[in-house]
Amino acid sequence: MDKTVAVEVIRRVKHPRYRKYINRRNVYKAHDENNECQMDDMVQIEESRPLSRTKRWLVIERRPRNN
Repeated sequence: MDKTVAVEVIRRVKHPRYRKYINRRNVYKAHDENNECQMDDMVQIEESRPLSRTKRWLVIERRPRNN
């Protein structure tokens, strides 16, 4: 996966019947032209034309996470 990052988006939703909050996650494949993203970076992505079979997003901004 050269020039590709997998971006995980986690959101909390309330279960309709049990009223308990649960985590839902989606993984998006995004194009990173310069291969500069590292593990645990915060990124901003935007939708684009299909770049491959599963890649439909572009990395717009990268913010390293402070440990």
